[in-house]
Amino acid sequence: MSQKKKQRLVVRTVILAVLIAAVSYTLYANLTKGSRGKINVGDQAPNFVLKDMDGKKYRLSDFKGKGVFLNFWGTWCEPCKEEMPYMVDLYKDFQKQGVEILAVNVGESDFLVNKFKKNYQLNFPVLVDKSRDVQNAYGIDPIPTSFFIDPNGKVKQIIIKTMTKKEIQNLMESIKP
Repeated sequence: MSQKKKQRLVVRTVILAVLIAAVSYTLYANLTKGSRGKINVGDQAPNFVLKDMDGKKYRLSDFKGKGVFLNFWGTWCEPCKEEMPYMVDLYKDFQKQGVEILAVNVGESDFLVNKFKKNYQLNFPVLVDKSRDVQNAYGIDPIPTSFFIDPNGKVKQIIIKTMTKKEIQNLMESIKP
């Protein structure tokens, strides 16, 4: 067998192996999609540990006794951009009343998240889920998705859409301690 034929055989074998791996991964991802976390209203919210942009760790369990507005978002998400100013406006008043906002960015770079945080003057903890473990545990798809968690850690409401300021305010009222 000539050298060129050997090279072609190796290249074709590598391409075939890559295609098989891609098809296998796609099948695996689709078959296990249902086994990812699916949280329902009334469920206990899964605990997690994530860091903010300064490296400070946040655990959901640290907020027991408080209401938590858990918002999953992305810098590219237009509905997220629409909601953030409402969240900024409501945060100070509701924080005094025992409601915390935790904004979880899903899988983006520190540069993009910091730029977004600065542009929107976010005044609440911005956490980063680079590995998307928390996103998967909560079964998030699509974003924005928001969970309103009562002081006992139970999911009171799940919203999978853009919210108005009044909707956010009413939902935050519903989870006050």
